[in-house]
Amino acid sequence: MSNQNNAKKIKGTRRIVREKVMQILAAQNVSGVDWHEIFDKIFPFEFRLEEVESPGRLLSRKEIDELEADPEIQWESDDIEFAKDLIRKTRLHQDYADELIKRFSQNWELDRIAHVDRIVMRIAIAELLSFPEIPPKVTINEAIEIVKRYSTDKSGTFVNGILDAVLDELKEQDKLNKTGRGLLNNLPGAGE
Repeated sequence: MSNQNNAKKIKGTRRIVREKVMQILAAQNVSGVDWHEIFDKIFPFEFRLEEVESPGRLLSRKEIDELEADPEIQWESDDIEFAKDLIRKTRLHQDYADELIKRFSQNWELDRIAHVDRIVMRIAIAELLSFPEIPPKVTINEAIEIVKRYSTDKSGTFVNGILDAVLDELKEQDKLNKTGRGLLNNLPGAGE
């Protein structure tokens, strides 16, 4: 592999994992194709959202291919497993997540909420319920940043409000099981 291709690789992060999970679940919803079949087509690559600047000269075929190629993401094996587990848990909790989203999105039908917002909130709710080591603030902040990047201007505020209400209810119903870094300081008995 050339040095240019090596320079185009991106180091995978948990935020990118969450973005890729959102993209995979969105593709599954739109196409009807099971996530297992599309995982390897979406997860390894960073899709460019911004326009690539033209160099203002004629390019060789190789330069065009490199300019148009989606950069590869370098993943650690635990990131890949986290992504697959997050997809499975999101699908497992989808009906419950939708029920919570409907309840807290006052006067909004679920199908009127932006597609990306719904998927990201489902992912966040699954993360709140099933990943005890991840602090709720991290989960909610990551969801907000993802919808700011991929959805509407008002999505960050909307998603924040819904997820804050969901978090409060999950705490009240004792459905959060946080350990280690994920411990909640404001749970009854925490820090006492």
